[in-house]
Amino acid sequence: MPDRETMPSASAPEVSARAAALPQEALRIASGYAFSGPALQLGALLWDGQCLPDAQVRVPLAMLNRHGLVAGATGTGKTKTLQLIAEQLSAQGVPVFLADIKGDLSGIAAPGRPDARVEGRAADVHQRWTATGFPAEYYALGGIGRGIPVRATVTGFGPVLLSKVLRLNRTQEQSLALVFHYADSKGLELIDLKDLRAVVTFLTSDEGKPELKTVGGLSAATAGVILRSLTAFEAQGASGFFGEPEFDTGELLRTAEDGRGVVSVLELSAVQERPQLFSTFLMWLLADLFHDLPELGDVDKPRLVFFLDEAHLLFDGASEAFLESITQTVRLIRSKGVGVFFVTQTPEDVPADVLAQLGNRVQHAVRAFTPDDQKALNATVKTFPKSPYDLEEVLTGLGTGEAVVTVLSEKGAPTPVAATRLRAPESLMGPLGQEALERAVAGSPLYERYARAVDRESAYERLERGRGAKGPDEMRDAAPARGGRAEEQPSMAERVVESGVFRSLARSVGTQIGREITRSLFGTARRSGRRRR
Repeated sequence: MPDRETMPSASAPEVSARAAALPQEALRIASGYAFSGPALQLGALLWDGQCLPDAQVRVPLAMLNRHGLVAGATGTGKTKTLQLIAEQLSAQGVPVFLADIKGDLSGIAAPGRPDARVEGRAADVHQRWTATGFPAEYYALGGIGRGIPVRATVTGFGPVLLSKVLRLNRTQEQSLALVFHYADSKGLELIDLKDLRAVVTFLTSDEGKPELKTVGGLSAATAGVILRSLTAFEAQGASGFFGEPEFDTGELLRTAEDGRGVVSVLELSAVQERPQLFSTFLMWLLADLFHDLPELGDVDKPRLVFFLDEAHLLFDGASEAFLESITQTVRLIRSKGVGVFFVTQTPEDVPADVLAQLGNRVQHAVRAFTPDDQKALNATVKTFPKSPYDLEEVLTGLGTGEAVVTVLSEKGAPTPVAATRLRAPESLMGPLGQEALERAVAGSPLYERYARAVDRESAYERLERGRGAKGPDEMRDAAPARGGRAEEQPSMAERVVESGVFRSLARSVGTQIGREITRSLFGTARRSGRRRR
């Protein structure tokens, strides 16, 4: 690709000669953003009510796996900030994941439309704006919405995340983990919700009560609560999110033929009424990546940057164990080359232990219309380093597309706080047309792999077939040999191995042979048979 001024600069070790004429304090701030290595361009410095285009505000590419926060009131430009950062990451060959809550990030694949506002913004910040689309894939949870279906098996999702979705308390969460343990030990695969419901129903039945006694610490009353929660959850239409083929999160690490990173856009507008579900699914995607990726240490550029929109939904009503797992995942995944940006209205939405790990900050305007707003404003100001700005005044006076920025320098130290007029995204700032989106989804090489749901024999079928047997051990003896069909047709092996169904089978092979699944921070399962990342 030809070099363009709007793409991340290869080097800018010194402030420009024209910037030397800046006011002394503004020059000091600008010098803090004069990095020698590749960096993303965020915008131009605002000082004393003026935009100073010779003082560019940037973020080092190598520091984007140190995580970040994009915050601000509704309507202040957070979504456009995500789009701006995602474009430049893609241009540098870094894959990006975007959770599209409102449905207006799909336009990143199409060139933007020049108008007076875009041209004015570009002139203000000395941006050579060029309409550009970026390679994108579109996903939808369980196929609800327009996108390639993203599903997880119940085993892969794990008891901790599922407890969050079901709103179980700590005791019930521990009991659900015992149910998973029992299913693993008996070789009862938990693929979809009806599998889990079948196991819990069996354990609470007259036939299964002797088995229940073998599951230490699980009472009939608690099992009943779990069963009722599952039934209510299914009644809300959640069954489609769990099943096979299970999505391989390695798909999020792809690059296009021209070397640009693929932007993975997960449409969530169709499931906005299920915030607990989609926010927890986002955490499952991140936890699954954490399991599979090798350690990298410090990197020249991230392997993936992951944006978690509406981040407060992750933490609302979360158990202490869940919060600890999020904190550990965010802390440890950095060394695997993955950056995580939390997107929310105020830093107070993010627990202190997580917020402490977010080294890159883009804070849009904060509204202070009520006493609670004023309290949130005061708390936001305290999260920034000392600066010559009156941050309370600045944060309440920022316009749309303006933000207060501080990032980590190439040496890992916080940069000076910089009020910034942000650049304009170069892709379409709005949703892609329905026909264009449907063509992009249907034309994706991933569509055939994940589009069709598969319902193979698992715990539900085995328990149904085994009614009247003394227990799951007898059912296991009666079960047909796994993979028999593939053994009868070895000539089809290559085709089968490439299928999404085979990958799902391979991931759960440990469960199928009754081996206890090794679970990690979130209780999600480590699965074999993954493609190399």
